[in-house]
Amino acid sequence: MIGKYAARTDDKNRLIVPAKLRKELGESFYVTLGVNCGHRCLTVYTAEEWQRLSENFNALSISQRAGATSLIFMNAAECTPDKQFRFTLTPFLQTYAGIDRDVMIVGRAGQAEIWDAAEFQRFEEENLTPEKLLASLEAIGL
Repeated sequence: MIGKYAARTDDKNRLIVPAKLRKELGESFYVTLGVNCGHRCLTVYTAEEWQRLSENFNALSISQRAGATSLIFMNAAECTPDKQFRFTLTPFLQTYAGIDRDVMIVGRAGQAEIWDAAEFQRFEEENLTPEKLLASLEAIGL
């Protein structure tokens, strides 16, 4: 998944799946807590990626499944968009990410992220530097 898409929540806290992400996300996907460089956001997983994540979680020892790791699952929501490709964010997820009305939905390789638009702008301003971009390119082998 790639790109960034401006969106707004409606009066029922629904978002529209961006047209370019609809096929990749599929008929059903999962939204849960996320964090990127110290900023709160939401992470969106395809059903396939969620299954992989669940299998990895279930393979952990009982002590490893406690705490923050389990928060990802207990606060997750399975989303099935309606005919207009809208899906609802839970109040908890919306509050966690500080989402008011304006959001950015961004692709992040095999996942997507949902950000409050102002928070995403701060994230971009902090990270859109030649040094951080070079470090990112080196980290992925370029």
